[in-house]
Amino acid sequence: MITRLKRIFSVNQRSALQQTVRAAQTSLSAEQPVVAAASEDVAAINDVTLHDANLSGWFLENGELFTDFQIQPEDHVLDVGCGDGGLIGFCAGRGAEVTFVDIDEQKVKDTESRLQGSAARGIHGLVSDANPLPLPDNHVNKVICTEVLEHVDDPVNILAELVRVGKPGALYLLSVPDIASETVQQTVAPPLYFEKPHHIRILSREDFPRLVSDAGLIIEKQTCYGFFWSMFWAFFWTCDQDLSDPWHPLLQQWGRTWETLLSMRDGPRIKQALDQALPKSQVIIARKPERCPPEPPSES
Repeated sequence: MITRLKRIFSVNQRSALQQTVRAAQTSLSAEQPVVAAASEDVAAINDVTLHDANLSGWFLENGELFTDFQIQPEDHVLDVGCGDGGLIGFCAGRGAEVTFVDIDEQKVKDTESRLQGSAARGIHGLVSDANPLPLPDNHVNKVICTEVLEHVDDPVNILAELVRVGKPGALYLLSVPDIASETVQQTVAPPLYFEKPHHIRILSREDFPRLVSDAGLIIEKQTCYGFFWSMFWAFFWTCDQDLSDPWHPLLQQWGRTWETLLSMRDGPRIKQALDQALPKSQVIIARKPERCPPEPPSES
């Protein structure tokens, strides 16, 4: 059972989202792979997660990876903890230079392989725990780090590294699980969920921005989303299955129910209210100052 749980946890919530919405990349970059639906049920799951992701602000047709996080061909984007590469794949499809980092060598190799032939100006994969990052100072102008800080021993050091490699004025897209959904998981998930190398800390909506601000970044936006995923994971543990099809009937029905809601007149408005009530993730967009604040004078 423990072995099976470790295999499940090797793909965390961020990776599950990336897998199921990878089809979104194809609408913006013909070079990206398409998710193959093995059945109508799998197709339905994929459709609803893509629809939900779009309504949450992800993978927008105007070139925003997330609302207010625009990707341009002239950007150099760094994704730390890239997982299966869904986010950096979007950036590659926009023509940006991309650098992606993960502690899992196979994930880095697989992402490099998938991005070959994409519109990216440059493709750089690095295997690293990001402490430190094998990159020079002031190197990139867009930084992504989603659903990572809850896994690491020292989030302060990781954020310091992210700030170090960002150019002055660099924009950061950061996310961690929300305390509301994590509180539910504490009740329904197996203990392994909150053991290393999985979620070893829970950051409140006050802790997360404080951590970001203390790293020297200026917060421009803080939001949350993911009621669908909060419920999905609450249901998931009783289904006794891996993160692959065929999906358990409970998860299939949940996908259909959510898609029905989203298709209704007030669906997006109801989703927004539920996302605020029980979000899966909290997101911060922050910026590195153009000039570092002066150091306080030393005491003589």
